[in-house]
Amino acid sequence: MKLNTVYRIVSYVEGISYILLLGIGVPLKYLYLNDSWVKALGMPHGLLFIAYIFLTIAMKQKYNWPNSKTAIFYVAAIIPFGTFYTDYRYLRNL
Repeated sequence: MKLNTVYRIVSYVEGISYILLLGIGVPLKYLYLNDSWVKALGMPHGLLFIAYIFLTIAMKQKYNWPNSKTAIFYVAAIIPFGTFYTDYRYLRNL
């Protein structure tokens, strides 16, 4: 499988895991004092986040991205729906 395909898949799944963590896990933790969803969603999201960061580095090297463009991808990982924006804006035409 090509690097850009793997990167797009990981960024999409990472974005979904982040939304689930923030939209389901965190509210349940603080509203109902039930942290089981945070524990269940937190570890997979963390692993996907790390994979996303390492794949961003690989994409930077492969496509010779400038640091400013790479920084957009790093910031997108911590903003809800950010990975979907970068996929639409930068990755769909690779």
